[in-house]
Amino acid sequence: DNIPWQRVPQLRGIFETVENEPVNVEELAFKFAVTNINRNRTLMPNTTLTYDIQRINLFDSFEASRRACDQLALGVAALFGPSHSSSVSAVQSICNALEVPHIQTRWKHPTVDNKDTFYINLYPDYAAISRAILDLVLYYNWKIVTVVYEDSTGLIRLQELIKAPSRYNIKIKIRQLPSGNKDARPLLKEMKKGKEFYVIFDCSHETAAEILKQILSMGMMTEYYHYFFTTLDLFALDLEPYRYSGVNMTGFRLLNIDNPQVSSVIEKWSMERLQAPPKPETGLLDGMMTTEAALMYDAVYLVAVASQRASQMTVSSLQCHRHKPWRFGPRFMNLIKEARWDGLTGRITFNKTDGLRKDFDLDIISLKEEGTEKIGVWNSNSGLNMTDSNKDRSTNITDSLANRTLIVTTILEDPYVMYKKSDKPLYGNDRFEGYCLDLLKELSNILGFIYEVKLVSDGKYGAQNDKGEWNGMVKELIDHKADLAVAPLTITYVREKVIDFSKPFMTLGISILYRKPNGTNPGVFSFLNPLSPDIWMYVLLACLGVSCVLFVIARFTPYEWYNPHPCNPDSDVVENNFTLLNSFWFGVGALMQQGSELMPKALSTRIVGGIWWFFTLIIISSYTANLAAFLTVERMESPIDSADDLAKQTKIEYGAVRDGSTMTFFKKSKISTYEKMWAFMSSRQQTALVKNNDEGIQRVLTTDYALLMESTSIEYVTQRNCNLTQIGGLIDSKGYGVGTPIVKCINICPVESCTCHTNVSSQFPSA
Repeated sequence: DNIPWQRVPQLRGIFETVENEPVNVEELAFKFAVTNINRNRTLMPNTTLTYDIQRINLFDSFEASRRACDQLALGVAALFGPSHSSSVSAVQSICNALEVPHIQTRWKHPTVDNKDTFYINLYPDYAAISRAILDLVLYYNWKIVTVVYEDSTGLIRLQELIKAPSRYNIKIKIRQLPSGNKDARPLLKEMKKGKEFYVIFDCSHETAAEILKQILSMGMMTEYYHYFFTTLDLFALDLEPYRYSGVNMTGFRLLNIDNPQVSSVIEKWSMERLQAPPKPETGLLDGMMTTEAALMYDAVYLVAVASQRASQMTVSSLQCHRHKPWRFGPRFMNLIKEARWDGLTGRITFNKTDGLRKDFDLDIISLKEEGTEKIGVWNSNSGLNMTDSNKDRSTNITDSLANRTLIVTTILEDPYVMYKKSDKPLYGNDRFEGYCLDLLKELSNILGFIYEVKLVSDGKYGAQNDKGEWNGMVKELIDHKADLAVAPLTITYVREKVIDFSKPFMTLGISILYRKPNGTNPGVFSFLNPLSPDIWMYVLLACLGVSCVLFVIARFTPYEWYNPHPCNPDSDVVENNFTLLNSFWFGVGALMQQGSELMPKALSTRIVGGIWWFFTLIIISSYTANLAAFLTVERMESPIDSADDLAKQTKIEYGAVRDGSTMTFFKKSKISTYEKMWAFMSSRQQTALVKNNDEGIQRVLTTDYALLMESTSIEYVTQRNCNLTQIGGLIDSKGYGVGTPIVKCINICPVESCTCHTNVSSQFPSA
């Protein structure tokens, strides 16, 4: 019983119905596609496409088999539906036996020994979607992920992700939604308590819409959470209540709505749906075309394209009990698999071996204040390609913080955060002043947020104990008790594992704070200090040498001899004034800048005397200059000059602020000097480590103690206390940053407000 191709109702569909929806969306899309093809004669100008539809109850595989046999007996070119997995398997086995193409548009459970070849499935392969999800998790660098699935098929769809811990450093926690009732709030409460911020939901769009409402009611719709939904209909959900919450919500979209032709078809669909009677609440936008409807639409068009090349074929009446296959079935199946069509869900091509879709694109969509927005594309061949630029991301972050009230944790530390001195009682943010408050005010003006400053409850910056638990401001950020930490919080590797930091707003290093040594009282011979002992010895030897030379020359020259009795010119008695003692006296007198009543008369003695006078002029001038400096400045001698000096001795105790970044630096350091210093500090934790900088400064002033602290704080302290000084240079180099649990949320702030930072930093010494 062969029937010509043009005269047969070529397309037949079996669609399931539910109690509240007698006509499901796939049946509507099936009819919509056939109507469009017949109305627009460009695809099939000489043929009118006809169809026959049979409806069955959900989960009724026996009824599905019976209706399939009835339709095959009437002659059929391709059979569409049903959608439920048990019914699909029953119909597919019949079509495979009779070699009739079976068209599927829903995700189907894969079988290990699948020998069926007479089917195609337009829904993306589960393995490909699983790879896409894994690529996205790796892109976002999620280290701890919670997977929430609706039924057991979800574990199959996500198997690539579930196997990730063995290949990647990812921890996965798997949870199942409660079956039966839709109340997931107890589960959400556990997730909130467990601080599970990165969640993947594998569920239908109806369940997703209900879960989103419950997430909002649980206070989990904040920027700290990132939700990913595997449903391909996230774009079709009514997400209006969540657009301004700041939540990170991501999903896949198969519909190529950027294509004007696709948008035109969707618009026609929406107009027809809005004219139809209202349906029960499903969480979808009114009239929005879902992915399953688009896939059915594309499936009809794909079969129509293949039919254009099958004009010479005939359709046979097939009997299920005879097992006589359709003669043209393999040929028509090949035509369908070879067909190419740019449909609503993108380019449609198939693997000829398994009938699964290949080389398809999944748009990565994210919820923004304007609605869902495309931020990237995942291709089954080339993988992930994110197109969301940093500029756009920064703009979204900036907008999401506008008009929000943020809790800011900080710590009292001069000059960063201080209590404001006032005669009147102060409240709220007005209680504080300092560098960090000025910085926070500038950031608030730039990003438009409102802030409330709170001091950290335990008075600590944040350190990790042996159990991996944190304290201080870092813990408050981890627990989301605070949104920002604006304080002299050092950016360290271990802290960056649990919280995020802005770019450094100040660069500094560790140095040593120590009190200035007491000046020594001048001794009896302190007048000798301007010149070294060697110089004094050389001057004395020079004086003796010049005296001897002067004595000898005066003896040889006749002009230094005179008559002691001038009244008797004939006297033979002559004398010489430059005796050895007088010559020495002449030299000492010249050295002391005094006269000796001895005047050289001969040219030779005068030359020697002049040379000595010039020498004494230079020596006395140098001595006078050095003496003035020694009289006005006391010589200060410090027992330590560097960290090495501290490490080599035990007399002077030294330490740092407990649970601060300086303590962590020495604790984690592998340099021998710093390891030795940490061994000293850890052996005397009760005395070496202080609670805060103020306590450490008091210990430096009152005891023999050296405090290891940040160089900027040392600079501030030494400018206000002349008894303190900085010893040595910087031990390391690091920076202060704004801490936040919000991923990359504040990174743009210091860049945009660098002018503010420069101004505040220039005022820092006088803060």
